Amino acid sequence: MKSRRFLLVFSLLLALGMILGACGSSEGGSNESDGSNGGNGNSEEGSKDDFSVAMVTDVGGIDDKSFNQSAWEGLQAFGKENGMEKGQGIDYAQSASDADYNTNLNRLVRSDYDLIFGIGFLLAPAIEEVADQNPETKFSIVDSVVEKDNVASIVFKEHQGSFLVGVAAAMKTESDQVGFIGGVDSDLINKFEAGFRAGVKSVNPAIEVKVQYAGAFDAPDDGKAIASNMYSQGVDVIYHASGGTGNGVFAQAKDLKQNDPERNIWVIGVDRDQHEEGQIGDMNVTLTSMVKRVDIAVQDISTKAMNGEFPGGEVVEYGLEDDAISVATTNEEAMTEEIKTAVEDWKQKIVDGEVEVPSTQEEAKSFIDSL
Repeated sequence: MKSRRFLLVFSLLLALGMILGACGSSEGGSNESDGSNGGNGNSEEGSKDDFSVAMVTDVGGIDDKSFNQSAWEGLQAFGKENGMEKGQGIDYAQSASDADYNTNLNRLVRSDYDLIFGIGFLLAPAIEEVADQNPETKFSIVDSVVEKDNVASIVFKEHQGSFLVGVAAAMKTESDQVGFIGGVDSDLINKFEAGFRAGVKSVNPAIEVKVQYAGAFDAPDDGKAIASNMYSQGVDVIYHASGGTGNGVFAQAKDLKQNDPERNIWVIGVDRDQHEEGQIGDMNVTLTSMVKRVDIAVQDISTKAMNGEFPGGEVVEYGLEDDAISVATTNEEAMTEEIKTAVEDWKQKIVDGEVEVPSTQEEAKSFIDSL
């Protein structure tokens, strides 16, 4: 009896040892989470293969033909570089109103995205709150500064590019009246205005610059109405820095040009090269665009984060010297060689430090008074 018990115990121990040995000899295993992005969530041991990134738009929407669209193009370029596509490594959440910002950010956090962008300064309060609640998740805010260790703040030298398109506007106007239409009256959009006014006045101090803010980035009807008023007062070049509101500026300019093809009427686009937005038959009302490469910044920060070089807690600034700010020359007929040469000359002066472009309304006033 004792012998049988001994043999039974021995057999059980032998079987258990074989099972444990088999488990110990297994090569590797999966650390992937079951998050909807197929990534590793916020695991510190994640690899490039399971890195994931998403963005939350502001109210302008993903197809605003401006700021948000440029950001998404940057994320798509990052995805293409790394074998990712929408819903598989990269994605976006679209905001219909300010109330959606926190909701969208939290949804992406729950989906275990490694890096989440907030596109536009309007998202700064939401990024600050959600980043504070989720210290293990990486965030990035565009056009604002959020002082958190897990947030990279992206800013641009928009005033530099705005100065250069101001030079182009001053050289193109025939009425000596140009206009600026901003979205929300804020420190950010004031940078565009300040640079533009300084650029115009640097060419000809006598040119009048009319300024009006629409109060929103998603109000094309308001943009059209403001543009209509400016053009009726004699303005022949309007620079807009108003996101989707600017679509109305283009619509008004095209209406006027269609009714009077000989009329000298222009729009200066923003953020992306908006040449296509100005096309009307064989004519085009887009003089140029102040190209702000949000796409380059989004792609750059995404790559840094994936490679373990995320600049958390830092402010990363992009400008003319990084080719992240530029002036479009797509409309070769409108952007004459004389204008392009002048723009390049002023650009070099800015890059070399000979010209300090103002970035606030107060600085612009002092700059213009000194001319």
